[in-house]
Amino acid sequence: MKQGIHPEYRPLVFRDRSTGKLFLTKSTRTSDHTVEIDGQTYPVVDVDVSSDSHPFWTGKAKLIDSEGRVEAFERRYGRKG
Repeated sequence: MKQGIHPEYRPLVFRDRSTGKLFLTKSTRTSDHTVEIDGQTYPVVDVDVSSDSHPFWTGKAKLIDSEGRVEAFERRYGRKG
């Protein structure tokens, strides 16, 4: 591996905006915002969706169809019972 060409790999916190849950991991990403966990200060990055709020992981999957594509499909081909 070449020296001096790779970004620094350091601890980072990802925060789910909808639930507020914090995930401490390592990343090359940087942030100006920080959060304190167990007396340590880490950079924090806010994310819209994580495993804590994603419908697949929470079991609360919803069909979001703002353009009516599902209804058009069901009218054309019918719904199987």
